[in-house]
Amino acid sequence: MKRMSIGLIAALTLAACGGGGVSQASPTAARTTPAATPSPTPQTSVVLTAVLRSTEEVPPIANAEASCTGTATVTLDKSANKGKFEAELSGCPADAAPTIMHIHRGAKGANGGVVVNSGLAAGEWKLTAGAGKITKDIATIDAALLNEIITTPAAFYYNIHTAVNGGGVVRAQLEKKS
Repeated sequence: MKRMSIGLIAALTLAACGGGGVSQASPTAARTTPAATPSPTPQTSVVLTAVLRSTEEVPPIANAEASCTGTATVTLDKSANKGKFEAELSGCPADAAPTIMHIHRGAKGANGGVVVNSGLAAGEWKLTAGAGKITKDIATIDAALLNEIITTPAAFYYNIHTAVNGGGVVRAQLEKKS
């Protein structure tokens, strides 16, 4: 009986220790592949701004509309060769009537030709008590010109004209928004 007890104990001990002859794989750390770092998305839109003043006109405005001031934001989309003009005027006489607005090529203090027109038509933008805002989408801008404006914005100026000041009432050189 003593032999049978020793045999039973030995069998139970082997079974408890996994002595069944089946080997188990030892645990290993899971291997992971690091995620690829995405390339930076190229910037396709560039925002330019201008603080518009009548004193920047050449020659400076000397009539009642000399009180006009404004801001312009020009968003240029390099991927689609188009843009958007957002302009705001304030401090103008109540009867001031914006007629056209656009970007000219020209240095500060010099007049230059129009290179990007907003498409604003006379009578489309009505000011209220001498102030107002307007947004115009620009369907197409020549790619080379668009890149030139983006690269050298100070070589271009934004100009708003009125019925009284056909040569322009407020203007400013473009600059990249900071």
